[in-house]
Order: sequence, then structure tokens, then C-alpha cells
Amino acid sequence: MTSPRASACTGVVRRGYQLPLLLLLAALALLTQGRDEAVTFAYTGPGAGFAFLGSFLSLLAGFVVSFFSLLVWPFRMAWRAARRRKGFRDARVRRIIFLGLDGLDPGLTDRFLAEGKLPNLARLRDQGSYHRLRTTFPSLSPVAWSTFATGVSPARHNIFDFLNRNLKSYVPELASSKVHGPRRIWKVGRWRIPLGRPFVEMKRKSQTFWKLLGDHFIGSTILRVPITFPPEKFNGRVLSAMSTPDLKGTQGSFSQFTTRIGKASYEQGSRYPLRRDGATLEGAIEGPDNTMVEGEAPMLIPFRLAPNGKPGTYTLEVQDERHALAAGEYSPWVPLKFRAAPGIQVRGVARFRITETSPEFSLYMTPINIDPENPALPISHPSYYATYLAKLLGAFATVGMAEDTWALNEGVIDEKAFLEQAWLIQEEREKMFLNALERSRQGVVACVFDTSDRVQHMFYRYLDGRATGEFANTIPDLYQRMDRLVGQVMPFLDDQTVFFVLSDHGFCSFRRGINLNTWLLQNGYLSLRDDASESGPYFQGVDWTRTRAYTVGLGGLYVNQKGREASGIVRAGPEAEELKRELAGKLSGLRDTEANGIAITKSWIAGDLYQGPYLDAAPDLIIGYGEGYRTSWDAAVGKVSASVFEDNAKAWSGDHCVDPHLVPGVLFCNRRVTAENPGIEDMAPTALELFGLQPPEWMEGKALL
Repeated sequence: MTSPRASACTGVVRRGYQLPLLLLLAALALLTQGRDEAVTFAYTGPGAGFAFLGSFLSLLAGFVVSFFSLLVWPFRMAWRAARRRKGFRDARVRRIIFLGLDGLDPGLTDRFLAEGKLPNLARLRDQGSYHRLRTTFPSLSPVAWSTFATGVSPARHNIFDFLNRNLKSYVPELASSKVHGPRRIWKVGRWRIPLGRPFVEMKRKSQTFWKLLGDHFIGSTILRVPITFPPEKFNGRVLSAMSTPDLKGTQGSFSQFTTRIGKASYEQGSRYPLRRDGATLEGAIEGPDNTMVEGEAPMLIPFRLAPNGKPGTYTLEVQDERHALAAGEYSPWVPLKFRAAPGIQVRGVARFRITETSPEFSLYMTPINIDPENPALPISHPSYYATYLAKLLGAFATVGMAEDTWALNEGVIDEKAFLEQAWLIQEEREKMFLNALERSRQGVVACVFDTSDRVQHMFYRYLDGRATGEFANTIPDLYQRMDRLVGQVMPFLDDQTVFFVLSDHGFCSFRRGINLNTWLLQNGYLSLRDDASESGPYFQGVDWTRTRAYTVGLGGLYVNQKGREASGIVRAGPEAEELKRELAGKLSGLRDTEANGIAITKSWIAGDLYQGPYLDAAPDLIIGYGEGYRTSWDAAVGKVSASVFEDNAKAWSGDHCVDPHLVPGVLFCNRRVTAENPGIEDMAPTALELFGLQPPEWMEGKALL
């Protein structure tokens, strides 16, 4: 099997330039002398399998296209103005603003409104309306925001969870995107050159409302709305969000450099040694694998840390640049260039923070983000939009889940460091959003802020009383900061602008984890080889010839169906349906006798919840966990652990992967919303109707205004 990894030489080889490799590299080196940043190295990282595409020839073509575009610019502007006038001919408004505050909970919102802590949301409520907003089944961000974008249920947009299972291997894989590699690899000595282009497939189906608006010459600016990677082409602008990988191809892998000798095992990061050389410290940053050479070893960037005379302050020396570091403070974004071959490189950015200086020394590095100024793969549409934002506003986080929750979970950074990082990312997003509001006086401006979700995930233990101390007011402060953001939008409103503030779901406590794989084992639905009582992750040790059901991901349970799963044993039809109903009945109302709680309020058969062309890809059962419960960390990755129930000891202490009735979102609007029980699927048809377009029949939502 050939690797799905690709190099920057892809475009050259594909066009028939069958040059000897050394001549090819020499030509690239000459063409890119002094412009190394123009050529990007294409690869697929170990975690998500994304192809990084680019070449000097594509850059050259871009210059030609830009020159031609400059010549015809006056004619294009006149043509676009005429089309825009036609598009807005039947519009009831000139602009819609969507401010997404991921995870904003109606219960907490009500509480803080009553306490007078949210004056801007109170003003919006009083002038317009405020409702709870129905979320999706399951109540997960990728599912809900996909429904927001398309106006349809999961069975029609094909996103049911963060993770899917591979039907051949049962191994979890990212639900939203998939890489398709080149058919052949050209091998010349130790070098590897793909013949043909890989591409990244967007697995979300249906059409977004901004695509439909763009087809009618109504432009949109879509900033960081989840499940927009890879970015779709449409008449507007989009900056990708959730599922955008880091430079190593994972969904965010931090690095810890330390003088500590002991080994450490991190679920979403790595520990690397720091060597002392007198007063200085030396290490190496591990980047993506170099897929251009045999063995595909990771590319490394050496660095040095030298004290600069003041206690707790150091100079980071990396790639002929110097950056001042102070203990307990984040560096600005530091550019990193990984060179794969002469003239071929991939660029990223990362922040650094010294976390301890004595007696041991430790340095934390964020996941290496794709450099927005020189993106190694498309993270925006048009492709230059990310570069434009970086040039205008400075470097910014690009990885899908930018707030490093796993570094806090693993104790590599503390609460203070996590919060500072979250607010830095929030400030970056606010600048983009306000810039879009200033420059887009008509059409749609939509931006989703993740900080409200990430902070509640990590600090809910302070809200529910499991933790005390200086961070007790973190979540109330978070809601007040979101309210101030709403206040910043108010000056942009007029009688031709409709403003929605919404969340995709609410929040509740996560105190206990449930491993349904263990429950299935104990109740005779799942079997392990050699009659073991536990298994490794990714279903290591599962005997599929005797397993009728299993779980993976955060919201569902699957039947091991014959003809669908590679080793399925349950016949489709009456046998599978009977098993689904049997499991749904037994799991609904499942009690945790040790903690005296209702662990699962109800289990639904997916076919009873929704219908659509992608129903076969859905989990067979959607699990509605009770308040305080969620699937365990082990069950999410296909592991059978010793106990069905266990305490959640991680900093990640709040969640929403529960019964959707427990965690509705919020909906504020500066207009009166009279519809009863609005749902997140209603937002897409509402946007279309406000601009005078009839929503297509396949949209399941209904216009609210």
C-alpha cells in the first residue's frame, strides 16, 4: 500500500516533468532561493491523516492569476455590484450577524441575568427575544453546528459524533474529514515523490446556507464555525475551525521539554529531554514526518535556552531568531520552519511558556499550528483569506481545538496558564470578528467563539463544588466576558440588521464516567479473547466472532451487524432490530448503585429520531446520559476497563454529551421570535428567508421570523 503522504513536488511530477530527482530539487532550490516560505511541504500527519498540498508552480500560477485579476478588476467590480443588487432585490434585511457562543448554558444564563451580570444580553432580550434553543441528538458540537449550517438533522448531513468507527478495522477515525492519497509513489534512491495529488474529503453532506446565499450573489463571512475544514468554495469567505489539524496532522499535540529524567505517558502530547550545557539548555522540536525520504523520520529543529541575567528570564534561540521568555508568561507566536529538502519546507507557529525553573527546568510548547500567513494546506476560502487576516491582525491559532485542554488534563500546564491561553485565543477571534463587521455591511457575518465551551469543560468542578480556590469565579467571569462581547456588536446594529446570539448546547457536571463496553461485556453482548476482563484501546483483544454490540466515540452504541462491519455477526433486519430494542430498554434508566444516580435517562434508536440518506452511518443507539454522567474516557476510544462506573478525576469536569433535553442552547435576537420551541436546525432557513429566498424542501428547519 502506498503512503497517502504527499510532497510539494506533486504538481510538478503530475504534469509530466519526469526529471531526475536531483535535477528537480536543484531547480526548486534555484527558483525558491530567498523565498523558502513560498514552497510548502505536503504530508499527512500520524493523527488525522490530512494531506498538505502546495508547490512553487502553484505559487507562480497564483502570481499570473493575480496580475490578470488586477487588469480586469474594474470590470469585475462593476459586474459584482450588479449581481449583488439582483441578489438583494427581495431581501427583508441587509445583514445578519450570528454570534455563536459555544456551550452557553440557559440555566447559568438565567441565573446571571437575574443577578444583573449580563446587561447586554438583558438589553437584547428586552428589545427582542430570548429562548432556549433545541440542540441535536446527540448534543455534540460537530453535530449541532453542522445542523446550524445546513438546516437538516444528522441523518441528512452525515455528522453524528467527533469520531466514527472504521467498518473494516473498527478503529476510531475522525468523523468530519478523510484523506485520499495518491495512487503511486515515485521512488528514486532514498527519495519518495507521490505521483498524483492527494485530497481531503469533507464528510459533512448537504449544503450550507451560506453556499445557497452565495449562489444568489449574497456574500457571507464565516469565521471558525465548526466543521468547515476543508474549506468549501462559495461566493464568500470562510476560515476553518473544528477538525483543522495541527502541523503534525493531529487534533492538537502539545510538547513538554524538561530536564526531568522520568518517563511520562501523555494521551495528547509528548515529553522531550532538555540537556544542560553549563547555564544553557538545549533541545529539539519535533515536527511532522519527512515523507520525502525513506523511513519518514520526524523533522527536527534544534533550540537553545540561555539565561539573560534576570531571574526567571531566558532567551529562546531557534533558527537564527531570538525570543525573550519569562517564567509563567506566554511568548508571542514563534515561527517554525521544517525543511524537508532543498527549497522545500513546511511552516508552523507555536507559543512557549516556562513552567518551572528549579530544581528542574520545564518548557511547554503549544501544538504546532499551521502558519496562517503561509498555510501548508488550505484553511480558508479564498485561500489567501487566512494570509490576509494574519498580515492585518497578526498570527493566530489555526488548529481546530486551539485551547489546550489536554495539557491541563495531564498537569503539564496549570489553570492559570490554561486561562491565559484561552483569553489570548479569544482576543484573536474578537479582532477577526470585529474586522469582519466593519468591512461587511451586508450579507452574513458569522463567528463562533469556543472559549465559552472550553472554559466550562475545564472549570465546572469549581462551579459544582468539587474544587475551591482562586478559580471559583471563573465561569461567572466567563459569562460576563461573553456579555461584553455582545456589547461590542451593539454599535453595528440598525433596523436593517438582524442579530442572533446562540449556543449549540448547554452544560452540566461530569462527575462519573460509564464504560458501556464493560457493561456489554458483563451482560453478554461483547466478548474478549481468552475470556479476558479488560482490553486495550481501539478494541485490542475484542473477539468479534462473539461480539454483538460495542461503543466508541461520545454519543452512540453500535450493533456488530453482518454485511456492514467486517466481522459482523448480527443479521440485518428483524434480528438487528430486536437487539437494538433490547439494548435500548435495558440501558434506559440504568442506575449507578454505588453513587445512587440515574446514569442513563434514555436510549434512542437512531431510526426513531431521524430519517435521511446517511442513516446507515449513524450509531444504532443514541445514549442519553444523565446529569453528572458521560461516556468514560476509556470507552470513547474502544477500551474495556475493569469497572462500568468510575469517578472522573480529570480537570475536564463539565460536559454536554448527555441527554439532549438536559442541555438546550440559548437564542437571543434583536427581533421578536414568536416560534415555540425553536431548534438549531431553524437558523439556516431563517437566514434564507430573511434574504428573500425560499428554503429548499429538503431543509427540515423552519424560519423563525
